[in-house]
Amino acid sequence: MERPSLEFNLPDTHEEGKLYVVDSLNNLNKLNVCPAESQHSLDQEDNTGGTGERMAGSNAGNQRLFFVTFVLTLTVSLALVSFVIFLIFQTRNEVDQISSRLLSEKKNIEELKKLNNFILKHLNQSRIKE
Repeated sequence: MERPSLEFNLPDTHEEGKLYVVDSLNNLNKLNVCPAESQHSLDQEDNTGGTGERMAGSNAGNQRLFFVTFVLTLTVSLALVSFVIFLIFQTRNEVDQISSRLLSEKKNIEELKKLNNFILKHLNQSRIKE
């Protein structure tokens, strides 16, 4: 693929003619620099009239979309983290309640063992006497 020279001898034309020639040279330069995206960029320039207003609006729209997505992601992340922390505290409270119940049941079991031993001793003594 041959690259045409970008050096042209431009004749003295009116101001609009100069702008048209410069715009044409810019289009030609875009074709040479990035041929894969050339048709897309040329189509955008044709749609906007070469002013770039559409691209500026698109960039602003993309930035807004990115910002809104970023804020929503942060909000959802914060909500999830808060929920996890809430679950951790709830679980800790439940574990504390269960452990206190187990301790009280352990005390009750110890008392029942003592009572059982006392009853067995009493029965053994009563059998011996008979």
